[in-house]
Amino acid sequence: MPSELKLYSREWCSWCIDAKEFLTERGYKFVEIDVGQDRQAYEEMKSLSEQTYVPTLVADEDKVLANFDTDQLQKFLHEHGIDP
Repeated sequence: MPSELKLYSREWCSWCIDAKEFLTERGYKFVEIDVGQDRQAYEEMKSLSEQTYVPTLVADEDKVLANFDTDQLQKFLHEHGIDP
């Protein structure tokens, strides 16, 4: 069963845009949460990741990658066996 992925992002964040394109191009399904529009989601992201930077990816509610580029994202997905 595929992992449940949540991508906490902001509309203007270039790393967030790169992460969305990376995931989409590889067939990953994810829920995008704009923390600039949703203060409660921002607080949830801070609680999960213990930081305030986007993008933040959460897989299955317990695997967290915060403030990353696409190389780090690819490594994270591979290390956790997360496939599309």
